[in-house]
Amino acid sequence: MSEPLLKVENLVQHFPISRSFTVKAVNGVSFEIYPGETYGLVGESGSGKTTIGRSIIRLYNPTGGKITFDGADITGKLDNSTRTLLRTEMQMIFQDPMASLNPRKKVADIIGEGLDIHHRVTGKKERDELIGNLLKKVGLSPEHAERYPHQFSGGQRQRVGIARALIMNPKLIIADECISALDVSIQAQVVNLMKDIQDETGCAYLFIAHDLSMVKYISDRIGVLHLGYMVESGTKEEIFSNPIHPYTKSLLSAIPHPNPGIEKNRTSITYDYASSGIDYAKGTEHAAEGTHKVLATDEEFAAWTR
Repeated sequence: MSEPLLKVENLVQHFPISRSFTVKAVNGVSFEIYPGETYGLVGESGSGKTTIGRSIIRLYNPTGGKITFDGADITGKLDNSTRTLLRTEMQMIFQDPMASLNPRKKVADIIGEGLDIHHRVTGKKERDELIGNLLKKVGLSPEHAERYPHQFSGGQRQRVGIARALIMNPKLIIADECISALDVSIQAQVVNLMKDIQDETGCAYLFIAHDLSMVKYISDRIGVLHLGYMVESGTKEEIFSNPIHPYTKSLLSAIPHPNPGIEKNRTSITYDYASSGIDYAKGTEHAAEGTHKVLATDEEFAAWTR
């Protein structure tokens, strides 16, 4: 196996609210992403998924831990060369396609901003050609470059966001719930587009989402987050075929089934952390088969795998 493109070790992200209160959003999360693969992060709202993505791309300064990207430590204060590496080789697709696009700028200027800042083109002709080709790649027309974001539908705006992330030809794209604001049919189009682009460019994805069926479709490996802790991780086959942690089991049991007969008899597993007797802070990482890992104490792990 090749060296990981991204290595996150014991990432901690806390937000002091007052002298006496701190929001502990992420607590000691570790995972790796290899070149060309898709790593899915799942969990309920407030579990820390988006915070992890924003910490990795340094929209937040991590409270603790270490982040290594393409062989460079991007955790502490960034020097010019490391900042340039981060800004050119890692990009982000945001959740709200309207809020993340500047309403005062045309699509050509939104997509081409990275080219202008990092001086990747020699003139306007080359810039227009790159932007036009990229718009065609994401399913839009080169003529759309002269329009403003409000003139597009939600799915089209998200395609503009994908084009903006792709223009720098990055090695890693962080997709932060980029399909949650879209209709189901448009979601499938966007995810298939992302898979096609990955096949063509070889980029890696950190795919953050609520929709477990979509995560299963696009991801190679999956990490399950709850209350800022990585409670379980492994390949999608390991997670979906043999969930070990009670929280993972409850998440998977909540997936609706398209067959009405099966759906009628489906029972969801209830998981309440407060009454479960589980303390994530006391748990350690236990290895099951393959790459499957679970956060648990020795007694909990023995009971769950019995």
